Amino acid sequence: MRTEIKYLELKSGFSDNGSAWIGLVSFSKSGKTIYFDGKAFQTLDGTGISGNYFELESGNEYWISGVKKDMSDRHKFGGGIIYVEKRILKDYLETIGKNELPKAGYEMTEVDTEKPIERINELENEKLEPAEFSTDLYFKKPNELTKEEIQFLLIDLEESANSPQYKKTRRSIKSRRIELEMELEKRGIKNVG
Repeated sequence: MRTEIKYLELKSGFSDNGSAWIGLVSFSKSGKTIYFDGKAFQTLDGTGISGNYFELESGNEYWISGVKKDMSDRHKFGGGIIYVEKRILKDYLETIGKNELPKAGYEMTEVDTEKPIERINELENEKLEPAEFSTDLYFKKPNELTKEEIQFLLIDLEESANSPQYKKTRRSIKSRRIELEMELEKRGIKNVG
């Protein structure tokens, strides 16, 4: 597994003041997933609000980048301690050209080095399990669907709207939800979803 020293900063709910680390990350075989501190991250491909990756289990956005030699990893308007993983201290100091870690703004830390590969695979496989309804539901017109199918789709669309990986399609998700809710209304059925 390829490894690299990276800067990681929690963005969700913190703007530029979230917890931050400099640590050794591992990449999956495909290079699409990054593992650090017992968590797995995948790219937002430019769809993030303030981050470029999201943590698969929580959905929180993070900024993950290479470390800067001039130690300007945090945004210029941000603040807070940057935790440096103990096991990479020597390599990090070599990268930034220093003999010791500055006392102000940095703190040594231990991180969980176990990669949650099995847990993440289970999480991703849950998403792939066959649904009780077939995928052709997504292509049918609202008037061609049963009440149960509409309610299933509404729940699925709600979950998709809240997922960071579907940010680019939120407008179309909302439009589809409105169509389905209007169909239920036409039938005199109150949506309980």
